[in-house]
Amino acid sequence: MTISVLLVDDHTVIRAGIRALLHDEDDLVIVGEAATGAEAVRAARALTPDVVLMDLRLPDGDGVTATATIRAGLPRTRVVILTTYETDGDILRAVEAGAAGYLLKDTSPAELAQAVRAAARGETVLSPAVAARLLDRVRRPKPETLSKREVQVLHLVALGRTNADIGKDLFITEATVKTYVVRIFSKLGVSDRTAAVMAAVQAGILS
Repeated sequence: MTISVLLVDDHTVIRAGIRALLHDEDDLVIVGEAATGAEAVRAARALTPDVVLMDLRLPDGDGVTATATIRAGLPRTRVVILTTYETDGDILRAVEAGAAGYLLKDTSPAELAQAVRAAARGETVLSPAVAARLLDRVRRPKPETLSKREVQVLHLVALGRTNADIGKDLFITEATVKTYVVRIFSKLGVSDRTAAVMAAVQAGILS
């Protein structure tokens, strides 16, 4: 059985490299290439590939959006994210968009070929590092829910506002802001403002 593959990456050299890596695999055929999300969607609709190898960062957005669009119109086409990024937020968004897998670009040629075959069979494929992050997230206790006001404060913290500035923006005292910040740190299990923002982004509290 021949598996048709669409390559999506905004770097010509990387696409050429992937094509070269898969060239000797007789059952894998590269049927097209795309450099943007829009091109990927158009190519997928025209070629109906079995598997799309999708970069996460693209000039006109990200691979997650293109993945969701392709999956909505072509449910039999499997999309595997192939990227250098492995943050919790990126991984979860890709999975929610319908990606069949999430691989890192340091994946070996043999592993990449096997992953394409597995995805075509309907299996889920994950790089070991990505699988470990997902398991860690599942096992990690969920942070306590932040109140509407705490989210407002945290949003301003993310914008780099001082406690005094936040107090003026929300018409509350600086001492009250400090109290909110302490509560936020406690609920998110962090000890500083930067960690609080990062934890909130990973938990989907902030975009």
